[in-house]
Amino acid sequence: MSAVKQNKALDFMKDYALYFVLLLLLVVIISKDASFLSLTNFSNVLTQSSVRIIIALGVAGLIVTQGTDLSVGRQVGLAAVISATLLQAVDNVNKVFPDLGVVPIPMVILLVCAIGALIGLVNGVIVTVMNVTPFIATLGTMLIIYGVNSLYYDYVGSAPIAGFDGAYSAFTQGFFDIGGFRLSYITIYAIVAIALMWVIWNKTRFGKNLFAIGGNPEAARVSGVNVTLNLIGIYTLSGVFYAFGGLLEAGRIGSATNNLGFMYEMDAIAACVIGGVSFSGGVGTVFGVVVGVVIFTLINYGLSYIGVNPYWQYIIKGSIIVLAVAIDSLKHAKKK
Repeated sequence: MSAVKQNKALDFMKDYALYFVLLLLLVVIISKDASFLSLTNFSNVLTQSSVRIIIALGVAGLIVTQGTDLSVGRQVGLAAVISATLLQAVDNVNKVFPDLGVVPIPMVILLVCAIGALIGLVNGVIVTVMNVTPFIATLGTMLIIYGVNSLYYDYVGSAPIAGFDGAYSAFTQGFFDIGGFRLSYITIYAIVAIALMWVIWNKTRFGKNLFAIGGNPEAARVSGVNVTLNLIGIYTLSGVFYAFGGLLEAGRIGSATNNLGFMYEMDAIAACVIGGVSFSGGVGTVFGVVVGVVIFTLINYGLSYIGVNPYWQYIIKGSIIVLAVAIDSLKHAKKK
């Protein structure tokens, strides 16, 4: 009986150890500054989480299939810079395209999402048709995208792109005031993205195929699943999510440079693992991704709020990532 209890205790620790660590961090943050628990801070955390949720939902689908994407941040940055250059105010004296009139926001959304889809398509083809591992494939495209974005950024003036059209600012910075609580428009967009991805993962053949591929690619192939087409499809869809996230992030911040999006992939991947999306493939939920992002953003925001040295923040975040992957590996090892 004692052995059974011991195994149950170990299982409990594997399932919840990371959450205890994160809860402890949160307690430390609150003990340092109790004002962290305010509606304003919660609203800020929710708004910051919203863009990251959209981005993380994109990469989560790849992790489910035992893949990954290191080009996430650079794709976000490219979409941000393109959106920023097209959506500047007409009367902006520093407008990079002076002769360009008002560009409708839906048109820019379609453009950057099409570019994101194209990049995702290329990533998918490299991984599936050229049989390059996702890590190496997306490492290469990460560098390529950053180079292309930097060339474009230099071409339009090599200075922070700001002074956006009022409609774009309202679209990305607007909010509803609900009894003193600011619910941002970006959070609404994130909720729509969450609902869309939940339907894809849980109610479509495409979503079921993704989990089958992640669980056992060969078994999925034998069962009649077109592994190549489905993987290309999820990489393409992920590119759309990154691009839309980039458009929102540029507007939320109020400016864009070629370095926007740097290391976003690390936060997104870490949030997915914290939320229970397994690198072993075939395991994960949309709800878990959302919880992972909110927790990770809460820790990020909290550490900055109490003035923790940025270098220590890197150490803490890196430790959380290693712990999350280690726990995931232990769970997977037991199943084997």
